[in-house]
Amino acid sequence: MRPKCRSPPLHSSFEPTFKPDMEEIAMSNYTNSDYALNKFSKGIVYRFADEIVEVTLADYLAANPSKTEADFLALKEFSDADYHDEVVTTQRHTRKNISLADADESQMAFGASAEDIYFSDIEAQEGDRRLQAQLEIMRRALDKLTEVQRRRYIQHHVEGLSAREIAKQEGTNHKSVLESLNGAEKKIKKVLGSS
Repeated sequence: MRPKCRSPPLHSSFEPTFKPDMEEIAMSNYTNSDYALNKFSKGIVYRFADEIVEVTLADYLAANPSKTEADFLALKEFSDADYHDEVVTTQRHTRKNISLADADESQMAFGASAEDIYFSDIEAQEGDRRLQAQLEIMRRALDKLTEVQRRRYIQHHVEGLSAREIAKQEGTNHKSVLESLNGAEKKIKKVLGSS
């Protein structure tokens, strides 16, 4: 014969044992968080190791006479957002919900490998060599220009001035500036074509 299953007694002394679920723990952590404390208070709350300080609107305006209520509200909004970001970051790290694809280098527990460092150094050196070679070719091309062409070419292509602006600065006709720029570009193309 099977034993009968007994249900728990229905009197008030019975307290079921239960484990809180993750949602209850998260809510408990939330209500005890600096974010919740700051969000639901009228002022800006700072929690220190031994005390909690709330800066009210009156305190803020007394300490900053040139500020307004709008400034305080903007600071309060920033404070709320900052505390919220802190909570989100803490939860992300606590729950280990971060993927390696989304992690930036500051979140990685490891650095670059020796191989990565070696190849990045080589790439940087090669990039420097290529840049130096390109700069040398450009210097040679600019050396082929007259002083006026060089000045106008740099003003136009480096400083971003239009032909009219250059003409206005020099007190000359913009058509002569355009002719000078066209002549400079032809000389530069010729030098670059031979390099």
